[in-house]
Amino acid sequence: MRSQHILAGVAGAGYAAASVDVARTPPMGFNNWARFMCDLNETLFKDTADAMATNGLLDAGYDRLALDDCWMNRERAANGSLMWNTTLFPSGLPNLSKYVHDRGFNFGIYQDAGTATCGGYPGSYGYEEIDAKDFTDWRIDYLKLDGCNVNTEEGLDSQGTYKRIYSQWHDILSAQEHPLIFSESAPAYFCDADDLTDWYRVMDWVPGYGELARHLWDIAVYGGNNTWSSILGNYGAQVKLARYQKPGYFNDPDYIIPDWPDLTIDEKKSQFALWCAFGAPLIISAYIPDLTEEELAYLTNKNLIEVDQDAKAEQATLVSQDGTWDILTKSLANGDRIVAALNRGAETAHQTISMMRLGLNPASKDSYKVRELWTGETTSASTEVDTGDIVSHGTAIFRISSKHSAAVIPTGMIFNTKSNLCLDGTSGGNTVECDASDGQVWQAREDGTLRTLADTDSCLTETEGHELETTACEEGNTSQQWKYVLHGTVINVNSERCLTGGMAGPVRVEACGGRDNEQVFALPAGVAVN
Repeated sequence: MRSQHILAGVAGAGYAAASVDVARTPPMGFNNWARFMCDLNETLFKDTADAMATNGLLDAGYDRLALDDCWMNRERAANGSLMWNTTLFPSGLPNLSKYVHDRGFNFGIYQDAGTATCGGYPGSYGYEEIDAKDFTDWRIDYLKLDGCNVNTEEGLDSQGTYKRIYSQWHDILSAQEHPLIFSESAPAYFCDADDLTDWYRVMDWVPGYGELARHLWDIAVYGGNNTWSSILGNYGAQVKLARYQKPGYFNDPDYIIPDWPDLTIDEKKSQFALWCAFGAPLIISAYIPDLTEEELAYLTNKNLIEVDQDAKAEQATLVSQDGTWDILTKSLANGDRIVAALNRGAETAHQTISMMRLGLNPASKDSYKVRELWTGETTSASTEVDTGDIVSHGTAIFRISSKHSAAVIPTGMIFNTKSNLCLDGTSGGNTVECDASDGQVWQAREDGTLRTLADTDSCLTETEGHELETTACEEGNTSQQWKYVLHGTVINVNSERCLTGGMAGPVRVEACGGRDNEQVFALPAGVAVN
């Protein structure tokens, strides 16, 4: 199946990733933070490495072990270097690094862009060159750079300060003979603002500096929070940012937590399936030696890991959402199509999903092969995918293939990423509560037009008065043609004005700029980003 794109171009082409060669596919491995936080030590990491080397995780691709905060002393050495806590790491980090490498793993470390880490240990601000040299000397392969305690610099605003510091780190790491995977936490420090402008501005630049970025707060595994709701919160932020992901750069929705006691096994498997559909980093935070056979079985599921590690690196986006069901889809490098169905409801239920909603044409009998990825069972289909029964908070995920090359039309929701309201074409163009109706499922055609499944002969049109209507499609009518830019705005080709409408009600077409809460929208996977 080949992809079509809104206007010309390649999806995700709006920026250059930091370095495709450093991380062609999303990293997989272990980090201690969500499970142990500051309760880390040398024994934990040696036991983790030994367990992963023998329980199938290393063979499945989980080949990175990374320290998080609290590994260091409270003070730097006289020469400015960081010092590890010798009580926690009596053999020293260079020896631990060797131990990890000798067992087939890469080794990662944590530092902070500010004056102190989130735990109050020495940050890297003003010591960037020294810290980078130490990390190289210790054979560090992966750096997570947090963003606590970053003071706004003179002449810059807050996001500008973060940009200067993270770009400095990018330059330092890029100059090293041994490149590190660079994980940036900067976007997470702008995600809660009432005005999301700076969040989007930070997201615009992080793909050029590193290989992955945390865009939201940690999944809540502390303080009596509802962990499943927190997972869904990070998932909800991830679906807004698909336009940024491409080979060499990956959106990071936080750690996989397979042994967290507040989660059911179906919720744990859902997190894993959704992260794989996203092509997200798969970093486990758990006590690895005690993982159950059931937990190891889903963490090493080859079918899902193939989807996560696919070379196309496309992130799944929402086809539809109605409060109970989330349906997501994306394409793989070989042309196969992925569909995931999340049951948010309280009861077991099932869904049927039309091929048109997945961007595919209904075909003659049994033209598509549909593989259920949890079990590997394959069936045939022509017009729809039947999910079978899905338990409460469970996720079914399928891989659809065809013997013949079939065009894929990017298809799914268009929604405002501040209000989460859907663009509905049945009323001309309003933002309303998402209900999964055909009027809210849009095709982004190769000619630049946007059409709902409710009426594929009508196109979203800017009127002379800069209002929106759905009118009969006319070949070459630039008032019916739209382009999508990296920042998230949808621009009319004729007027160069932007879709505008954050709250419920009519969407307008107004001058672009300065109104990100109203003008940033998420579009389906496969849409070209200009």
